[in-house]
Amino acid sequence: MTLKTALLGAAAIACFGPVSAQASDDNATTLDTVIVEGSRLDQAETEIGSSVSIITADEIELLGFDFAIDAIASAPGVTVNQNGAFGGVATVRIRGASSAQTLVVIDGIPVNDPSQPSGGFDFARVDTENIERIEILKGPQSTLWGSDAIGGVVSIITKDPEPGFGGTAFAEYGSFNTLRGGASVGNANEVGDFRFAVTGTSSDGISKADENNGNSEEDAYESVTVSAKGGLNFGDARVSADLLWSEAEAEYDAFTFGAQGNVGDGDLYSNTEELSGNLSLFAPAFAGKLENQLTVGYAEITRDNFSNGSFFFGGEGERTTLRYQGTVDLDAANTLAFGATHEAVTIQDEDTTLDGLFGLYEFKPIESLTLTGGFRVDDHSTFGSETTGRVAAAYNPSPSLTFRASWGQGFKAPTINQLTGGGFAAPNPNLQPETSEAIDFGIDWRSATGKAEFSATVFDMEIENQILFATTGYFNEAVTESTGLELAGRYDLNDWLSVSAAYAYIDASDTNGDALIRTPEHSGDIRLSVDPEGPFSGAILIRYNGEEADFGTTQVDAWTRVDLTGSYALSETVEVFGRIENLFDEEYQQILGYGTPDISGSVGIRLRY
Repeated sequence: MTLKTALLGAAAIACFGPVSAQASDDNATTLDTVIVEGSRLDQAETEIGSSVSIITADEIELLGFDFAIDAIASAPGVTVNQNGAFGGVATVRIRGASSAQTLVVIDGIPVNDPSQPSGGFDFARVDTENIERIEILKGPQSTLWGSDAIGGVVSIITKDPEPGFGGTAFAEYGSFNTLRGGASVGNANEVGDFRFAVTGTSSDGISKADENNGNSEEDAYESVTVSAKGGLNFGDARVSADLLWSEAEAEYDAFTFGAQGNVGDGDLYSNTEELSGNLSLFAPAFAGKLENQLTVGYAEITRDNFSNGSFFFGGEGERTTLRYQGTVDLDAANTLAFGATHEAVTIQDEDTTLDGLFGLYEFKPIESLTLTGGFRVDDHSTFGSETTGRVAAAYNPSPSLTFRASWGQGFKAPTINQLTGGGFAAPNPNLQPETSEAIDFGIDWRSATGKAEFSATVFDMEIENQILFATTGYFNEAVTESTGLELAGRYDLNDWLSVSAAYAYIDASDTNGDALIRTPEHSGDIRLSVDPEGPFSGAILIRYNGEEADFGTTQVDAWTRVDLTGSYALSETVEVFGRIENLFDEEYQQILGYGTPDISGSVGIRLRY
């Protein structure tokens, strides 16, 4: 509680920083200078060596995504599932790894839910309004991020304060009596910066259980999100704080034996409150040769569930993270990063700790070749130590071409629920961490004019000691394997019209050779984007999701959905926008028995000042 109070106080202090104006830098960022913060070495996209998808705030706005889960779905090799729109549990799988084997970090702080049995993350409540960028690092990343990064990492980076005092306000109204709105204010100058934002959503929703199965009761959703960040500069040193708080109430449907997916109308709802934040100190030493960063992070979640107005179960969990990283530029060709982490997880009266030491080394024997290697040793308070490694290479024989390859290992420590039996079974003191090993190869091509680009990646991943549950308790058994291909490309037809496409093939199976659930073999999308110099912009998005296996012998059918978005700038400060989802009224499910919205839409207005 003391740490939570300190973070709230630090964010509040940061938000009352100086407010004098400063000119902005209008230089455009090119592909070669896109920095991947999740690499822990702040490497350029052309240097990282492993596969990464980056989704920017501009893309999110162009495509009209209100929730992060929809934006993440656009990355090849990533599968999303939600058990009903407007607050239904939303999960992400990377290359066939389960959702609990994906580490989620917000502004560098792990936020996976420790109160969930397997420790996954629910994306249902993550609003996009305050997101600057989403980085999806694919494949094992435990050397960089420690536990849970078996299949990959989803790193969400919130918006930074912009130079000069200003902000935004918006409101939109749409189908299902959905109202969404928010506002932000911020400023940045040489002394410091701050940004504060509030966003809220209210909707009557749709039936979580598919209405095509006779379920007519609407399941409402309400949420509010508050984001605050800021910092003070002391010469070359900096102190900063980030804070993200949300509260949401979502109605959902009940277990109904014999119904499709065993789900039907019911009078249930959940109330969820989440908080994450960090306090960071950046201090260079030795004339800037050594960069030191110390970060204290905190994340907590409280989930209460009600049936017919009465509380019937809930969960609470918190995670405290302490991280130090030092980065040394030895010379133009050699960079070394090293550090230590301490993580403490608590649910109810149970707790575990995880202490780690890591080292990363970047070597550039020639300007066009970047080699990266690293190792990490983590010591868990219950099961002991785990060592992981990673190597990657990126070769740029010309500005238009990048060849990349990576090999990495991952691990996931058993959760407290798994270690203790979760109140349903006896503890298993011999439970071991899940581990993974993967390799991928890729090629990226960019035309000299910037009008076209293409990317292709092949991968192979194996996960061992997967933790399963039986009536006798949790145990290690399963081995899963996945191989596949990811393709992405873009072509500018002219100065204002472009087409892009993404495709993934994933062959993922379990110990028995059966297809992994909720992982389609084929998925992809095609996007036609209009972005002229004039006031209008818009997009057509066609999304395809192939047939998926569900529990038992059931299958979820393939589906194709078409969405339209558009905006029109009335002036430099006022913009109107609109969206039509599921244009052709496709009837489909993401999870067996759970419904999705029919054709729907919204209109809104945005003010920038």
